[in-house]
Amino acid sequence: MAKNEEAGGPRKTPEDVRIDSLEERLERAQAREAERTGTKQKGPDENERVGSKVISLLIGGLVGGIAIGWALDRLFDTGGVLLIVGLVLGILGGFWSIIRVAMGSPKPPQGLD
Repeated sequence: MAKNEEAGGPRKTPEDVRIDSLEERLERAQAREAERTGTKQKGPDENERVGSKVISLLIGGLVGGIAIGWALDRLFDTGGVLLIVGLVLGILGGFWSIIRVAMGSPKPPQGLD
C-alpha cells in the first residue's frame, strides 16, 4: 500500500478537509435561505410545458412527414413527389396538432383575483 493511502482510500490534505467543510456549510446556508425566502427550486411551469409540446409537435410532424414521404417515394420510385407531399402533410399535421393544443382548456391568468 502506498504511504499516502489508508485502507479507505487516499488521505485528505488539510485543504481538502477545509474545502469539504466549506461546501457543506454553503449547502446548509443555501437550504436555510431558500426555506426562509420560500424560493425553492421549481419544475417547469405550464407555459414551458406547452411550449415544449408545441415545438415537439411541429418538429415531429415535419420529420414524420418527410420520413414517410421519403419511404413511399423510394418504394414507388416517384422521383421526389411523395417526399414533397409528405413534407406538406407533415407540416399541416403539426400545425393542426398545435391548433388543438391552443384551443384546449383556456385558463385565466393567475394572480389577478
